[in-house]
Amino acid sequence: MSLGPLMIDLLGKELLSEERDLLKHPLVGGVILFTRNFESREQIDRLIQEVRSVRNPPLLIAADYEGGRVQRFRKDFTVLPSMRVLGRIYEKSQAEGLKLAHQVGWLIGAELGAVGIDLSFGPVVDLDYGASTVIGDRSFHRAPQIVARLATSVMLGMREAGMSAVAKHFPGHGAVVADSHIAMPIDHRPYDELSEDISPYIDLMKSGLPGVMAAHVVFDQVDSLPASFSRQWLVDELRTKLHFNGCVFSDDLSMEGASVIGEMPVRAKRALEAGCDMVLICNNRDAVLHTLDQLDINVDPVLPTKLDKLRGRPLMSQAQLSVSSQWQQCRDEIYRFWDGMQFTV
Repeated sequence: MSLGPLMIDLLGKELLSEERDLLKHPLVGGVILFTRNFESREQIDRLIQEVRSVRNPPLLIAADYEGGRVQRFRKDFTVLPSMRVLGRIYEKSQAEGLKLAHQVGWLIGAELGAVGIDLSFGPVVDLDYGASTVIGDRSFHRAPQIVARLATSVMLGMREAGMSAVAKHFPGHGAVVADSHIAMPIDHRPYDELSEDISPYIDLMKSGLPGVMAAHVVFDQVDSLPASFSRQWLVDELRTKLHFNGCVFSDDLSMEGASVIGEMPVRAKRALEAGCDMVLICNNRDAVLHTLDQLDINVDPVLPTKLDKLRGRPLMSQAQLSVSSQWQQCRDEIYRFWDGMQFTV
């Protein structure tokens, strides 16, 4: 059975029988894991193996795993700094910042890959304008060149460890005050003033960026629709002008920034028709059920090929990782900046 264009979540730490049935639905293609799904490395490994056993080919498994305040698993995993910390280190020493960014990416890929997770939704490449509290220290820096260099290092570290990166939130979430989880952010800047926000994506694409997540932000001087539902952004800009041929994800369609489109089946259909390859529906099981029942769309025949390119190819098993000198060295380098409960920069 081919994988479908919907990525959904799970309610808890064990796979429920009704969830097993949901995951067999032909429109489902992936699962995203959250902190509520995690208790220990052994438990998450069992859960992932259960999910993988449901379908052939197995569903894609993802997590938001950026470091800092967005790191879904902590016990038994390396606690990672926020991306702002890497930006500040880069300001003091470019070589040190780039090295640490690569090591952070490698640890993300190696540790998640060892338990069977295919991809991480990160790094965040939104610029730090000091406006967005929901982005905040998730951003590397204000300067697009620094963001591009550090994000590329993270991506290449992940790739070395066998994991795909998904840069977000295209074309940029850093300049709006509103949080798209709870409001509809509108960026009033004209297109010509958005080039700095877009430029990190261009550099990442030159290095083979596998995936992009679109923002629930309206750029009203470009299109009246949020970017995640806009063919102007996803097809005309991302695919045609920037020549991106990787996988495009929507942000979570349950967020308030997507509510202007309509009910969940309509949101999913509109996002897919606008150019998203896969859409996320999280934290709303009724909406998932409604969408699986009502969504009427022809699945892109090349979708399975796109999704297969995102599959994790783990460098090491958990047993191999625990005795790896590279794993220990990366951890030591990161913890060199650890002082009590804070990273020092």
